[in-house]
Amino acid sequence: MCGIVGVIGRRPAAPLLLDALRRLEYRGYDSAGMATLVEGRIERRRAQGKLDRLAERLASEPLPGTTGIGHTRWATHGVPNETNAHPHLSEGVAVVHNGIIENFQELRAELVARGHHFATQTDTEVVPHLIGAGLARGLDPKEAAVAAVRRLKGAFALAMLFEGCDDLLIVARKGSPLAIGYGEGEMFVGSDALALAPLTERIQYLEEGDVAFLSRRGAMILDAEGNEAERPIRQTALSGALIGKGNHRHFMEKEIFEQPAVLGDTLRSFADPATHRITLPELPFDFQAVSRVAAVACGTASYACLVGKYWLESLAGLPVDWDIASEFRYRASPLVPGQVGLFVSQSGETADTLAAMRHLRGEGCPALAVVNVPESTLAREADATLRTLAGPEIGVASTKAFTTQLATLACLAVGAARARGRLDPEREAALTKALDELPARILQVLEKDQEIRAIAAELMAARDVLYVGRGTSYAIALEGALKLKEISYIHAEAYAAGELKHGPIALIDEHVPVIVVAPRDHLFEKTASNLQEVVARGGKVVLLSDAAGVAELGDYAWKTVTLPEVDPFVAPILYAVPVQLLAYHTAVLKGTDVDQPRNLAKSVTVE
Repeated sequence: MCGIVGVIGRRPAAPLLLDALRRLEYRGYDSAGMATLVEGRIERRRAQGKLDRLAERLASEPLPGTTGIGHTRWATHGVPNETNAHPHLSEGVAVVHNGIIENFQELRAELVARGHHFATQTDTEVVPHLIGAGLARGLDPKEAAVAAVRRLKGAFALAMLFEGCDDLLIVARKGSPLAIGYGEGEMFVGSDALALAPLTERIQYLEEGDVAFLSRRGAMILDAEGNEAERPIRQTALSGALIGKGNHRHFMEKEIFEQPAVLGDTLRSFADPATHRITLPELPFDFQAVSRVAAVACGTASYACLVGKYWLESLAGLPVDWDIASEFRYRASPLVPGQVGLFVSQSGETADTLAAMRHLRGEGCPALAVVNVPESTLAREADATLRTLAGPEIGVASTKAFTTQLATLACLAVGAARARGRLDPEREAALTKALDELPARILQVLEKDQEIRAIAAELMAARDVLYVGRGTSYAIALEGALKLKEISYIHAEAYAAGELKHGPIALIDEHVPVIVVAPRDHLFEKTASNLQEVVARGGKVVLLSDAAGVAELGDYAWKTVTLPEVDPFVAPILYAVPVQLLAYHTAVLKGTDVDQPRNLAKSVTVE
């Protein structure tokens, strides 16, 4: 996850920026940089590698000035080097950026046709060029910045510095968090409130679509419609961890709403939107020689593995055994030549998963870990690691870790399918495009937050809730049921929809809500038949589908949530979000401890 900081004040900016960037190091990064205004001109310093490299550069080449922006970059578009490091400059504008600009290729082609020359491989560089084009047309910096931001598609946070404007910083957010800090005669900005904690106790959080103009006197904010908006300024002396909730009531809510940003970070580490190809790191095995995969995990991560099983089998033609980690060692599963272990964990410290991996490696099979913590035991002991870039997840009930695990496994499946000769370039490009679009589609789902809350208000009185789905949606049904019971304490179960008539249908009556996960995929008509079976027994159906699905089945449902239409390949990632929101709001309305539900721990380090 990239980090953004900015300052407009009376003290030298560079030391403040460097210190703030150090507080964002936990996000992971591979280059860093900053720019300040020096006698009206923009000067910048950048360095590949860790912040110590940037600090050394600043020691030998000091950067004066009291107004500036800084950045830590996790490489997405373009290799991790100094050229691609932020800030990016053009036309007297410096920009730092977190997130993805989905339409950068279209914008870049337009700008090149108008005579602009690009120096980097990044999506970010289109922003200063786009703003510069507005300045050249006679717009002032504020007008040019707003015009540029309104043309961007994707999930992003931006901070912009302008030559000759010592008393101006412009910031914007859509899908990626951004906070403003108020000081005495100085202002601050950070992608994470942790960065601002030592600088100010007065924090203001931007909302979706906001653009803010900062001066030493304060901030003026425009909302997504261009109207001047008031956002509350919070007085806080809380610890850094609590400040990190932003303007959300719980960590779980914050982490749900961070998903567009962290999914973008994770996907960009594998998917290149310029070439529409998935690039995996070097692995200690050849997918063409892999005969079988053992996919092993616990809890929510095990449901990510189940989705991965469907993907690897259908795309790559690779047989996958799906196992709960606590059962894997004890059923004495025979391992075959060419078998690979796939182990998924948020913390990388889950005892059962570690024990399963050690067992498999002890039998001579290589282990691939999908993990969120690169320093964890799982990451250190595995033969290879694919990182999920979810950032710290504080809420016990996993949300953003789950969807970034799914995104990583989706990329793994595409890479494996190509390596095994089962995926032509056109289909790979289509799947990569579907992944590229996910952050924006999930933003659309998050806009339905209050609609889903209203359904939760009806759901909270239920004693039992059933979730059903087919194919990859069965795994999402399992995850939805787990989320509901672990934080709301309502009994919930999930079934493959076709299994209802083999027993569970006996549970259905007018008091049992049934959550139906039904994207328009090749199994939709089968799921529709199962929904009819539920309705015929008086069940109260909550239908999750796209517009066409709701049009076909909505009249039979008690409640509906209309979701964006996406390629069925990525549907499980998208459909994970409404089941998270449904569980979250139900738990909040019931008054449970959402972030620390009873009897549960974030990382289970004992068998």
